[in-house]
Amino acid sequence: MTCTVAENRLDRQFDPALPNTRWVTDFTYVRTQEGWLYATVVMDLFSCRVIGWRLSSRATSEALMDALLMAIWRRQPKTPVLVHSDQGTQYTSRDWLDFLKEHRLEVSMSRRGNCHDNAVAESFFSSMKLERIKKKIYASRDEARLDLVQYIEGDYNYQRRHSNNGGVSPKQFEDNYFRKLEGV
Repeated sequence: MTCTVAENRLDRQFDPALPNTRWVTDFTYVRTQEGWLYATVVMDLFSCRVIGWRLSSRATSEALMDALLMAIWRRQPKTPVLVHSDQGTQYTSRDWLDFLKEHRLEVSMSRRGNCHDNAVAESFFSSMKLERIKKKIYASRDEARLDLVQYIEGDYNYQRRHSNNGGVSPKQFEDNYFRKLEGV
């Protein structure tokens, strides 16, 4: 398998002025009694909203591309988006890089071993584990999926307040932004 490492074009610029200009992605492991569940997310740095996700029993490039495809489908970006990840083997695979190119997405990767370069995605998983999972071991992958979908699509995107967003949820922050645009 050929691995290609890309330049860190995001360079910790975590505060874009516009939506759909910079997305970050990562995945983590969630313990279940059936084995690991891999949670992949894609977040828009503009609002910290999770715009794509995939919960799967294997950590594959396909699972990552499914999460990114959900983000593309939901957001329908009109201009190229910078997609930032770490240097995991799934993100350096030819399949991943070809997928980005095919969808007019620009690649950026953290420096090797530097979790701070993808701090927003890392922070999301830290919050998810602290606020939802804690030390829980789910009975099944399906139980974990149901709980994590509720966390992502309900609690995190719609209710969790962010200091970066002026104390409002990612959904409210985006709604406020688009309402201002309509009024201009």
